[in-house]
Amino acid sequence: MKIGVISADSASESRVALTPDAVKKLRKLGFEVVIQSGAGQAAYYADELYQAAGADIASSSTEVVTQSQIITTVNDLPATVTEHLTAGQVVIGMLDPYRNSQLDTYAAKGATAFAMELLPRTLSRAQNMDVLSSQANLAGYKAVLLAANEYSRPFPMFMTSAGTVKPAKVVILGVGVAGLQAIATAKRLGAVVEASDLRPTAREQVESLGGKWLDVPMSAEEAETAKSTGGYAWTPSEQYVKDQAAVVDKALSNADIVITTAQIPGRNAPRLVHGATLTKMKAGSVLIDMAAGTGGNVEGSVPDETITTANGVRIVGAANIPSQLAAQSSDLYANNLVNFITTLLAPAATDDASVNTLALNLDMNDEIQGALAVTHDNQVRLAKR
Repeated sequence: MKIGVISADSASESRVALTPDAVKKLRKLGFEVVIQSGAGQAAYYADELYQAAGADIASSSTEVVTQSQIITTVNDLPATVTEHLTAGQVVIGMLDPYRNSQLDTYAAKGATAFAMELLPRTLSRAQNMDVLSSQANLAGYKAVLLAANEYSRPFPMFMTSAGTVKPAKVVILGVGVAGLQAIATAKRLGAVVEASDLRPTAREQVESLGGKWLDVPMSAEEAETAKSTGGYAWTPSEQYVKDQAAVVDKALSNADIVITTAQIPGRNAPRLVHGATLTKMKAGSVLIDMAAGTGGNVEGSVPDETITTANGVRIVGAANIPSQLAAQSSDLYANNLVNFITTLLAPAATDDASVNTLALNLDMNDEIQGALAVTHDNQVRLAKR
């Protein structure tokens, strides 16, 4: 059985779905691997490294598709590739399923498509397949470095003969995986860090990393509800949302750096920073909008562009930060895919190691496969949002 690797659009994506180390792991499992020539080049994985790991090199994406039963990709397949799919093939990648216009085509072709973003992250056996966490962790780190590069002052406090340099004030909005890594990185660089999230239970995580929690008063009833649901299923009241906005607005008006991380799969990113707040911010302050590619947390942000407002605030539309750490993010992503692919294998039919019994066991009743499969048996399985 052969696994194929498609080259990403190098203009917007530097990552590759499988690395040479991942190829070695798949070869040990009994798979053959074919990779499109140059697919790993932007992540510093040359064709020669793949060949040394045991992969074949194909000259085109069409050649990869016609040879492979499983096709791996970082993002959705280009339409020119999808048209060559045949019944029974499997596609695995971050397919952006709720915005994907090709699902009907995948289904019509008879392909089974697995969208890695849909992984049930609460399952313990799924943790080593969690592409959102592996990529967000790196993105949170890199976002702080991008901010440091844009900011015209240093992060830490300096004591000099010419006077004291004050530490940068950093505000992190959204305390998921990316937000927590951003807090840790900003603290290591010597900044004073504050953070906010709609989940009050995130407070302990923020404070454990040395950040200050932007506290929003809540009623005893709300506090109990937030605690009993673990924070994730808590729906804040209209008053709480209003009060939090006021707290955040005040913090941002004093901030030097703001990093926003909030994204919702299948929906536009929530607007966290409005134009009225931007006008209160200091000239030279920097906002890194990590959700710029899905609508933006910051009003006026543009994907992959840096905008300077009339009052001198710089808004960086950071649409695909993991691609800026392509070597490491590809390595982690490839490990996620290998771990998922192993769940697709049928039990060996023989104890004879010399007999290759590698076969797929696509089971939509499996809690992981069933959650990730967006097309199967000529049907689109994704529930609309």
